This record gives sequence, C-alpha cells and structure tokens, in this order.
Amino acid sequence: MTFSAEYWENRYQQRNEPWDIGKPAPPLVSFFECADAPNPGIMAVPGCGKGHEALYCAQKGYTVYGFDFAPSAITSATGRVLTEGVNATFLERDIFTLGKEFPGHFDYVLEHTCFCAINPEQRAEYVQVIHEILKPKGAMLALFFTHSRPDGPPYGTNLEELECLFDPYFTVQFLEKPNNSIAGRENDELLAHLIKI
Repeated sequence: MTFSAEYWENRYQQRNEPWDIGKPAPPLVSFFECADAPNPGIMAVPGCGKGHEALYCAQKGYTVYGFDFAPSAITSATGRVLTEGVNATFLERDIFTLGKEFPGHFDYVLEHTCFCAINPEQRAEYVQVIHEILKPKGAMLALFFTHSRPDGPPYGTNLEELECLFDPYFTVQFLEKPNNSIAGRENDELLAHLIKI
C-alpha cells in the first residue's frame, strides 16, 4: 500500500505520530558529535517530519533542506527555523520527485523514519532518488528501523535487504547496531554511513 500526503497529514492532525520522539535520535547525535563527523555541507532530510534532526544539523553548521508530504509537519519545522535562527529550509514535497528538482545538489542525505514509512515495494526507487540528488562522492547518513513486525508503517528491514538495495549505488563505510537507541528500539536499529559510487 502507498500512503498519500493526506494519510500522513491526518496522522499529524490526530497527533498519532509515534515516530516523533521530540528530539533528534541519539545514535545520529552521537555520530555528528564524534571526531569523524563529516564537515558541514548541503544536506537533504527526506521525510523530515517536524524537523528534529534537520534543525540539529543546521545548528551544527549544515545548510539543510527538509522535505515532507504533510503540511503540518512543514509548518511546525518552519516555525522552529524562525525561533532558532538556523539555516534550514522546509519544503512540502513528494520525495520521489526530488531527483528532477535537485539532481546532484546535496553533499549529504540524512535518513531517519522515511525509509520505514514508504511502501517496501518503493524502496529500490527511493535508493535511486537518494543517489540522484547526491553530488559525486556524497554521503547518506542513516538510522534504519529493523524491527520484524509484519505490519506497517513503520516497515522493518534487515541487514541483508539494506546491502542488496544499496550495494549497487553506495560504498558502505559502516552499517552497524548503535549502542544508544531509545527505549523500545534497542536492537531494532542500524546506523549507516554510505558513500555514493
């Protein structure tokens, strides 16, 4: 099943948004705080929601573009830009159109809770879009949800599927379990750093 913009907007309107933990995901924060964190550049955040990770990265000096289907999510994130005074732009978009609008535009793509929200049948197309919007040698920084429950969204994944989807387009720097997932997501996440081929 493919979920429409209206579906996600209704979820926000009903405050039925369990993916939103109210802050950036701790494994991603740890990555950006480490000595090997990538230098600031232009970053895309597909399925950005209310912008927690996007705004965090903007505070770290990245020029950030957040994209989401849901108008309420974009409105919330944009309001925070004004109060926090950071370099971030939030746009209401279907992420599958980004390759035409932003070909080769971004140094980085930050993925968190977008891959798990789309129909699993669209995952190969999603990977292609990410590849298209990155500059040569651009990087995808991701926290994937790896639960094994049968229904979704969120739809889980596993190491084998991720390797199959990304290997044709990216070199894996690392793809590993984080040690600081939030309660309820322990052993259900994989942190990844992938470089565009």
